[in-house]
Amino acid sequence: MGVSEAAREIWSKVEVLTDLEGTVRDLMEVHERKRELWFPADLVGPGPDESPDRHFAALRERAAGIPDPERAALALNMLTEEGLPHFHRLLAVYLGDESHWRQWNNLWTAEEDRHGQVLHDYARDTRLFDQRKIEEMQFEYLRAGFNPTWDRDPYRVFVYTSIQERATQHSHAQTGLRVAEHEPTLAAILDRIAREEARHFAFYRTIFDEILKRDPDQALHSASFIMPAIDMPGLTMPGYKDLADVIRRSGIYGPRDYLRIVQEQIRYWKIEGLSGLSELGRKAQEKIVGIPDRLRKIAEYVETKSRAKTFSFEVVFNREFAMP
Repeated sequence: MGVSEAAREIWSKVEVLTDLEGTVRDLMEVHERKRELWFPADLVGPGPDESPDRHFAALRERAAGIPDPERAALALNMLTEEGLPHFHRLLAVYLGDESHWRQWNNLWTAEEDRHGQVLHDYARDTRLFDQRKIEEMQFEYLRAGFNPTWDRDPYRVFVYTSIQERATQHSHAQTGLRVAEHEPTLAAILDRIAREEARHFAFYRTIFDEILKRDPDQALHSASFIMPAIDMPGLTMPGYKDLADVIRRSGIYGPRDYLRIVQEQIRYWKIEGLSGLSELGRKAQEKIVGIPDRLRKIAEYVETKSRAKTFSFEVVFNREFAMP
């Protein structure tokens, strides 16, 4: 039985990833050298000379002042982080067992795992959510899985992770700014997570930059399917649409932020200036360069059509709150 064209294409892309082993090793060395290793207990727990009872009582008192829209945003951000198993699987599909790629995927998973853990620990210790409800949401979200249509293309995986890490970084950072006046401990946690997401983002977008240098036509073709819009990993969680709407209305993350992120990547990858492309690459290049105008129109449409709305979430104790 002959090998299909699709299988040959994937194999050629995996060969490019194999060629990037040395780059992965060098990026990992830089990443670990610059990174300050931390653990959830460092950020949530009491200090060595501090009374645990007083520490957690003060934490709960401050957390009580966090507004419900920010709680809803935190619920979405936390559960998104806890969907990590899906992403380890998507990356592991293409990476060899004995490779720097596999080492990176394991390191990235270990670092990312703490993001969901520290937020979960904080939420439990401060009674930020209805704990049973948030755990039900987590179970149903993980059970639903995350099976995007692009997961058969390794190049698309790296375009997605570049954009997704940048979007996650922005969402955590903006949420942190909004809770800072109420709860500086949570603001510091979100800042730490956002800074680590920024380092992961730098890794993935550098990798895709190297892919572009080696296989520009296929790389642009893959990117042209991802960049017009991405489904964030929380898409399958219960209540996702309303939670995402709260985040948009809060000014934490919305269509204009996605537009800016796409523009950043087009500039960084120098997509507009690439030359010597095949017809496949030129068509993809043209499509990608036109994406910002389309995203701008979408953002304007959403802003024009948006009307005040009242929200209520079981995880935030069914309290109603209105948003413009």
